[in-house]
Amino acid sequence: MAQQHLDPTDPTAGAVTADALAGYLRAQATEFLRALRQHRENGGAAAGGSEASVGAARALRRSARRISASLHTFRPLLDPDWSERIRPELAWLSGTLALEHAYEARLERLLLALHRLSGATFPAQAGAGAADASALAAGSRAAGAARVGAGGPPSGGGTPPARASETHPTPTPDRGNLTVGAAKAGALLDRQLTLARTRAHSTALQALGSSRFHAVADNIAVLASEVPLAATPTPIDLHPLAAAAEDRLKDAVTALPLVTAGNPYNAEALIHGLSPDPSPHPQDAPWHQVRLLLRLHRYAREVLRNGDCVDVRLLTTGEALDRHRDASEAAAAAAQAARTPRIAPATAYALGVLHADQRHEVEAARFAFQQAWQKETVSTA
Repeated sequence: MAQQHLDPTDPTAGAVTADALAGYLRAQATEFLRALRQHRENGGAAAGGSEASVGAARALRRSARRISASLHTFRPLLDPDWSERIRPELAWLSGTLALEHAYEARLERLLLALHRLSGATFPAQAGAGAADASALAAGSRAAGAARVGAGGPPSGGGTPPARASETHPTPTPDRGNLTVGAAKAGALLDRQLTLARTRAHSTALQALGSSRFHAVADNIAVLASEVPLAATPTPIDLHPLAAAAEDRLKDAVTALPLVTAGNPYNAEALIHGLSPDPSPHPQDAPWHQVRLLLRLHRYAREVLRNGDCVDVRLLTTGEALDRHRDASEAAAAAAQAARTPRIAPATAYALGVLHADQRHEVEAARFAFQQAWQKETVSTA
């Protein structure tokens, strides 16, 4: 029997007023200030930072996201001038602090995938060069063909693994050629993403020392003791506003191609992924939007439940969308590396295989989301 969850958007659950929102915002502001103090005490300026400093930066981002999301979902209850002024600043801060970790995680993901695909190891120093488009496409097509040969789209309603890395066998297309280029491809990715991470680290340090950040911190310090609520003649129930956030999520999910995502291998999506257009993959944007709306919905539930909102189904779908974003960005990084001028064909081939592998991870994440979302729909019907 499916576990039953209390629906916080149910009008019969009892009214939740602005006092609950104020308490939630004060708690998140306090967490923000605590994380900021820990970040400073643990040498946040050090490159890479200590484990405590990294954890503090993560807590800063977490609190900033929750405050910003609550200001967005429940904006009719808040002073509009203050809310519209602070919300973009919180988004700027959260995004700036997230970049360094994102580049680090992306490099680790790509190097592990290259090792899994080729068995190659990656020396600290290696020559590299730029993308030969035909070699990139050849590598991507070879990886796709290997996936289809190993087991393409299922014909029925089976339950394939959630992750694409678990669906393909160890043998990879033309492994000899792949191994030749994998080491240089890994070195190229290491140089590019390490440089990007270093720049992101410098940007974060500059941001944390800027007057812009100090203004944000001052506003959060005030928020920890006084929440600027809007003057309303009668108390406003938070449930309809939270329900609106959930409805926006459901509408966005309805617009997704979940029938196509019902297959762990989506050949059409891979073909589009081979486009030479350097812009973000056109099929990914709606899924990224659903990820943001899911986060808004989850945070709205936290407000209604005073922070006590551990919902396995939301966590599962959220994790699938996180994997989707990570794989999508990793694939884009592999394609970008393959556009570097004057790289050897073997290097471009390895990057093409890596690109296709990550696009398959994207499709596997979509499949995992589809399975989790449909399970949610059935259990709550």
